[in-house]
Amino acid sequence: MLKIAFDTIYAHPLPEGHRFPMLKYELIPEQLLHEGTISKDNLFSPQAVDEKYILLTHDKDYWERLKTLHLSAKEERRTGFPLTAKLVEREMRIVQGTIDTCHFAFDNGIAFNVAGGTHHAGTNWGEGFCLLNDQAVAATYLLENSLAKSILIIDLDVHQGNGTAQIFQNEPRVFTFSMHAEKNFPFRKEKSDLDLGLKNGMMDEEYLNILAETLPGLFEKTKPDFVFFLSGVDVLATDRFGHLGLTRQGCKERDRLVLKRCKSEKIPVQVSMGGGYSQRISDIVEAHCNTFRLAVEMYF
Repeated sequence: MLKIAFDTIYAHPLPEGHRFPMLKYELIPEQLLHEGTISKDNLFSPQAVDEKYILLTHDKDYWERLKTLHLSAKEERRTGFPLTAKLVEREMRIVQGTIDTCHFAFDNGIAFNVAGGTHHAGTNWGEGFCLLNDQAVAATYLLENSLAKSILIIDLDVHQGNGTAQIFQNEPRVFTFSMHAEKNFPFRKEKSDLDLGLKNGMMDEEYLNILAETLPGLFEKTKPDFVFFLSGVDVLATDRFGHLGLTRQGCKERDRLVLKRCKSEKIPVQVSMGGGYSQRISDIVEAHCNTFRLAVEMYF
């Protein structure tokens, strides 16, 4: 059974000005339930992560100041959010949701966190609406518990996964791959193990060709026993901040390429949803729902 981490707190504690793009966290499961792609049995609500797992990835000083709401004004501005206790709790639940879905991915081949993909958070900073790096914490958790020996992180959000790259810059067991719009946030990039910076306006055919040419060699080189996939839909042409030109169908084919490779090689994959900022919420929700539909079609 496909298992999906979901909690209403993913959307509700956010400040008024940030709620429009975050509505997707409620609308994605609602749409999937409405159309019959999933049932309520597919959904589960994660608890807040134990801080001992946070401290495997994030610096203690940063975490102590974050959880006690003592980030400096500059650090808080960098996150993009007014810092609140509810917001920290939200991040802790997202992280635990990603850890939980790793276990479900071992059982079923694939599992999802409706939220997550908080790839701009580094060891000692939050940035770009990311306070804790869910997939990085989960990857470190797998390594520390001897659940994986070689991890591949496939980050196809339109923005470079700078926090993830920084966290694992000296960890050979984790290979970070980011394919993103080069002339986009973050403007100071970190160095992933493989970065593919794309030109503005790139459309479906060119994008998919590059990805299709890259994935086989990537899997051959890294020989992963676990994959994290960040499937941001801010690659859409309709996205306000993305600068790429993919259609919904192109975005769906992108996801198919990744999931097909993982399934054919029998490598469990955890999926976090990442960004999406199109003007119409339906563009965001439909593009994300396509990833879930593909998983049901291909795995179940």
